[in-house]
Amino acid sequence: MVTASNRDRANFLVFPPALLLAIIVGGGLLQWAAPLGILGGFGQTWRNVAGIGLLLIGIVLTRAGARTLISRGTNVNPLKPAVALATGGIYRFSRNPMYVGGGPLMLGLAILFGVDWIPILMVPGFLLLHFGIVRREEQYLVGKFGEEYRRYCAQVPRYVPGLAPGHHQ
Repeated sequence: MVTASNRDRANFLVFPPALLLAIIVGGGLLQWAAPLGILGGFGQTWRNVAGIGLLLIGIVLTRAGARTLISRGTNVNPLKPAVALATGGIYRFSRNPMYVGGGPLMLGLAILFGVDWIPILMVPGFLLLHFGIVRREEQYLVGKFGEEYRRYCAQVPRYVPGLAPGHHQ
């Protein structure tokens, strides 16, 4: 029997892709129920260019992260165990490129479709991502990979390149 204490995966509060989906769907529902009309006030041509550009950035980041995990022979699905530590490829620049990629992806959708609520929901969504997913994944990876993961954390920023590396604790 697998219990919460002996399962080999991070003990996150929310399944990571579900958080992304909840923000997008919740933003769409709120836009329908209580439109703010801010993004819709910009011309559709501008929104198409900016929205598609951001969507592409988000897709590239998330796919690069997934490809690197697969090339290392570890699981992309966070419900499955990490079997190898990915420190190469895009993981040389960010410890969480797939989560970072979710930001421009959601902003791209918001701009493209004029959904003002998505950026608003991204604020509490980021807090849930950071404290309910990322920090818990870091605890799991420290327990699984120990000093190797700690060294990696000291060298690579948690989210965005150019910022100081974030420590695992």
